[in-house]
Amino acid sequence: MNIIDKINQLKKEKNAVIMAHYYVDGDIQKIADVVGDSYYLSKKASETDADTIILCGVSFMGESAKILNPDKKVYLPDSDADCPMAHMVDAKSIEKKREEYEDLAVVCYINSTAEIKTYSDVSVTSSNAVKIVRELPNKNIFFIPDGNLGRYVAEQVPEKNIILNKGYCPIHQTITAEKVLEAKKIHPKALFAAHPECTYDVLEEADFVGSTSGIIDFVTRSPRKEFIIGTETGIFYQLKEKNPDKTFYPVIEGQICEDMKKVNLEKVLAVLEGETEEVKVSEETRVKSLIPLERMLELGN
Repeated sequence: MNIIDKINQLKKEKNAVIMAHYYVDGDIQKIADVVGDSYYLSKKASETDADTIILCGVSFMGESAKILNPDKKVYLPDSDADCPMAHMVDAKSIEKKREEYEDLAVVCYINSTAEIKTYSDVSVTSSNAVKIVRELPNKNIFFIPDGNLGRYVAEQVPEKNIILNKGYCPIHQTITAEKVLEAKKIHPKALFAAHPECTYDVLEEADFVGSTSGIIDFVTRSPRKEFIIGTETGIFYQLKEKNPDKTFYPVIEGQICEDMKKVNLEKVLAVLEGETEEVKVSEETRVKSLIPLERMLELGN
């Protein structure tokens, strides 16, 4: 019996569901029951009737799944897989902004820790941030932790006073406008699709700006055959699956999240066999952090 057969057998025996983010390796996406961006994974985690969730992604995704499913077992194939941006804001910064601004809503990008979510009013993802911020009654918005996504939202929702944090995704930060222009010269027939975690000058060069799922939809609908992709290259698996007749190029060779790539088939099998790497969230933290996540699911619909 090969490793995939073992995974499928144990999955059935334990009534487990495997959920994977677009940024993990293609061999993980291939065996997953659910593949999607952060919002889709959160939505599906809240709806699943499985007893066990194997979350193939990074730590904040596992925490979100556990927060939404307190009675289920949630496992990360590698508990060391983390998101640096999730730690680029702290409680003191949030408390200070609440003191400085009246009528403030703390809008927390889902790429953040469970603890930070407890200080937030609503959580968002890149696919629904603009919609949710626009619908909030508050004038002042402290957008955490990603300053690049916050700046993009501010451009789309100018009627709000959006206060930016200095956090960023190290992967998207390495994509520069200069490198985009170089890629366009090499591939003159290609359209450029960028994730809003990229810097503002990069987004100005884009033919499309959107979340991972948005980029996939844009490429799939487009009649064009070549695309430069401004996000983590794990997305290429789904792009090629849905568009085998199209060609995709990274802006640079280093668009790789090493934390996402820590997840592999051997580790998925290991957590199914040994039930190790279980995600734990204290009940106090879970209850408080559930509020912004539930509000996101409500407003995101």
